[in-house]
Amino acid sequence: MKSFRDELFAYVKKKYRTSPEYLWMRYPNYAVLRHGDNQKWFALIMDVPGPKLGLDRKDNVDILSVKMRDPLLADILVRQEGFLRGYHIGKGNWISILLDGTVAFEEIRKWLDESFMATASQETKYKRRPPKEWIVPANPKFYDVIAAFEKADEINWKQGKGIKTGDTIFLYVAAPVSAILYKCRVTKTDIPFRFDNGEVHMSSIMKIKLLKRYDPNRFTFDVLGKEYGIFAVRGPRGIPESLSEALK
Repeated sequence: MKSFRDELFAYVKKKYRTSPEYLWMRYPNYAVLRHGDNQKWFALIMDVPGPKLGLDRKDNVDILSVKMRDPLLADILVRQEGFLRGYHIGKGNWISILLDGTVAFEEIRKWLDESFMATASQETKYKRRPPKEWIVPANPKFYDVIAAFEKADEINWKQGKGIKTGDTIFLYVAAPVSAILYKCRVTKTDIPFRFDNGEVHMSSIMKIKLLKRYDPNRFTFDVLGKEYGIFAVRGPRGIPESLSEALK
């Protein structure tokens, strides 16, 4: 039967392509898990005598130390059975989790994933973040997006900073339309493309696929301001939850 330690190693090997590193001769069972790009630790597995953890047992216990992004969350967790303040990593938001069955393996994996993201590089966070919704401006002065979507349901578009494949974008067509007209899915990003006419500058483009059309009188500039607090769409931006629900 596999131990929690073995299951965790198998999990990070499959999901993160990471293997444990044993760095200390004095502590042969202490294993570090680290990112491949920034080399930061995102977990430390140790076998520690029970009394050192404040437990009423003398044998060694496997624990997993992980980092939380939210200090309040760390404070809440350490009040629950099976969770402790970070052993040997007391600074910051590190906590330790007993690997003796007190905490379910599914929950342990969740906090391991949390620690991975808490310590990840910006590039890794970008790649692994869940799909996001954006409002993206379309200026008829430079490109007739209405005509483009009459000819095809997938078109090229200027690459927006922070946007990645799988994201959803709502195209806000500027004056004289001044309204959100289209819901699209980003199907491909980071396509090399050089363009500069003095007003529009592009170094890469993305492909977007049309999913839905909206009545030009529904999500107008006035409605976006009065009902959703959006008073300008000058570049790609996130959207409030209330607008997201309305657009669905």
